[in-house]
Amino acid sequence: MGTGEDARWLARVAAQFASIAGDDGEISLQEFKAALGVKESFFAERFFALFDSDGSGTISLEELLRALSLLVHGSEMDKLRFLFQVYDVDAEIFPFPPSQSRAPGAGIALSAYRSLPQVRSSGSIEPDELRTVLRSCLGESAVSLPEERLDALTLALFEAADKDRSGSITFQELREELERFPEVTENLTISAASWLKPPSPRERSRRPRCPDPAGWHRRRGELGCLGGYAALNLLLFAPAALGHVGRGAWLPLARGCGQCLNFNCAFIAVLVLRRCLTRLRATRLAKVLPLDQSVVFHRRVGYVVAALAALHTAAHVANFGRLARDERRHALWEYLLTARPGVGGASSTAALTGLVLQLLLATMLAFSGSCVRRSGHFEVFYWSHLCYVCVWALLLLHGPNFWKWFAVPGCLFVLEKVAGLAAWRAGGLRIVEVNLLPSEVTHLVIKRPPSFRYEPGDYVYLNVPAIAAYEWHPFSISSAPEQPDTIWLHVRSRGQWTSRLHEYFQQPEPLSCRAGALAGNPRGQRGAQVGCAVAPGSSRRLCDVKCYVDGPYGTPTRRIFSSEHAVLIGAGIGITPFASILQSVMYRMRKQSCPRCGHSWCQGPKDEAMALRKVDFIWINRDQKHFEWFVSLLAKLEMEQAEQEPGGRFLEMHMYMTSALGKSDVKAIGLQTALDLLAAKEQKDSITGLRTRTRAGRPDWGQVFRKVAEEKKGKVQVFFCGSPALAKVVKAHCERFNFRFFKESF
Repeated sequence: MGTGEDARWLARVAAQFASIAGDDGEISLQEFKAALGVKESFFAERFFALFDSDGSGTISLEELLRALSLLVHGSEMDKLRFLFQVYDVDAEIFPFPPSQSRAPGAGIALSAYRSLPQVRSSGSIEPDELRTVLRSCLGESAVSLPEERLDALTLALFEAADKDRSGSITFQELREELERFPEVTENLTISAASWLKPPSPRERSRRPRCPDPAGWHRRRGELGCLGGYAALNLLLFAPAALGHVGRGAWLPLARGCGQCLNFNCAFIAVLVLRRCLTRLRATRLAKVLPLDQSVVFHRRVGYVVAALAALHTAAHVANFGRLARDERRHALWEYLLTARPGVGGASSTAALTGLVLQLLLATMLAFSGSCVRRSGHFEVFYWSHLCYVCVWALLLLHGPNFWKWFAVPGCLFVLEKVAGLAAWRAGGLRIVEVNLLPSEVTHLVIKRPPSFRYEPGDYVYLNVPAIAAYEWHPFSISSAPEQPDTIWLHVRSRGQWTSRLHEYFQQPEPLSCRAGALAGNPRGQRGAQVGCAVAPGSSRRLCDVKCYVDGPYGTPTRRIFSSEHAVLIGAGIGITPFASILQSVMYRMRKQSCPRCGHSWCQGPKDEAMALRKVDFIWINRDQKHFEWFVSLLAKLEMEQAEQEPGGRFLEMHMYMTSALGKSDVKAIGLQTALDLLAAKEQKDSITGLRTRTRAGRPDWGQVFRKVAEEKKGKVQVFFCGSPALAKVVKAHCERFNFRFFKESF
């Protein structure tokens, strides 16, 4: 850093130090642990001992500056010596003489390493010491491994570093091993001490303010529909407003907004005709119309309806106020709250129905925000959104011409609901098996009827009467269409309904049901609606629970088989649609055999039905337990690809664990190096058991997409399912590399 940056950094450290140290001006071990935020006391105690250069049991500001300057200004050799002292567990640390430890400006103008306390030890790291360090590294990265795996990691790292086979690792041997990773030693630091590190300069957004020509071309369908939608609203507004010019300033505005409301309140129903939209995806119109943006357009039209309704109501209230002042025959409240001739609507109740409509629309808008839907209160959004029935009914009474606009969309909407109701009354399906997975994920296995057909990545609405008789919730299908007997759904507990579902299957069932199921009858007793069987200590349950399924409905992921190079990105439980897609891809890659003539053929990347030449699957999870959701499926896919395409890279997986610390952190460099060495030796990742190595931290999207672009496997399309915040980041990088981006939302 320059002189100015160095001064600002010193001021920042001093301010942070003062806020932690308190009145005594010193930081104790407990205060240091709390401020550093490390999970394992081993690292906190080692860092504290190295920072406390005078051995007083507390850290002063001057001592802190000396140690931090090592990590900020120190050379590669200084950082490696600091790392060696941390790993040398049996080292005895004793302070410098006061004349050396209190030298003014030490660690800033001079080498920081010379200002650290003296260390007396054997000068080497023994196997037991390395095992102790790796155990603490596992705790810091939230990784849980059995003792035998810890022993294997220790042995792998020790054998790699102990070049002379002396039974211990010297500083020179550690240095030679880490020199294989120059980017690690260059960026070596303590990530948990971000409160003390200088703040990194803000990077300006690389996203251009105005889309480039390629961006305009990618969004031509969306922009064309938006332009047509805006033009149509203007064409409707202008004649309605001009027809009432001269009858006051407010009445033209009210009439123009009213005509636009007639169109928008009918058009908003078109955007949720899921069956119609799913069928349109199989036509050529799917290349012209932005069907993938139907939910986004639905929200936008909802905002437009709310704005037009507010203007329409405000204009009428202002006009009634003018009439009350000019004519002085009726008060304003009489115009608004009583049925008066000439006001309009059925029985002249336009004013009353208008106020009720405004209240209902405000309620729907208030409970439709993402803060409600994604904060565990989806039921609030669900029930408040059912007000649309009352809204359309009141609109038929409120607007004399609304029925003309609503006739066709309304009939289609009713037909879709009737079709769903008919399927519901025809008989429900059965949940035949349940697996309770980590992080409160419920894996439902539903008996699949022969007539149920769907595409990879589709979703359904699920109703379980035993949980709630009238609630339907959307979930992606995680099984492949080629799986003939069952349908898989993975439901994560994030709201009231999903939590009740998980708790329901956790409860023990009656002995009669359990005995019947174990005897071979999954129902337990004839005619019973619910029956479960569970082995003690097992998360797998055989069940017979009645449920209803509405769907399937299409998503943007249906485009994957027309892609050349597909990048699938799932965050957390967002893997569910891609689990179905990956299974279907491997089914199509298998060699098929005709049962009559025995002729074999292969549905592979060159098949006309599947243009795929490369698939990159990226799964991002917070911690280790989340990988257990689909690790058996991914292991099976790896084995199938190894059998069908030895050494091939058609399907490439990338696993990221965000809670794990990267190699550049002092507290994780040993663990990550050991994991790499053991994975190369066993051809298996120690965290997931897959052949694919799990990477620590978050993906570097620039580096990931740059590698994808360099492979030149064809036109790249990115499919994403996860949090909206991450979707924005991924979309920005896709625009930078000119990749098409599709996000699943329903």
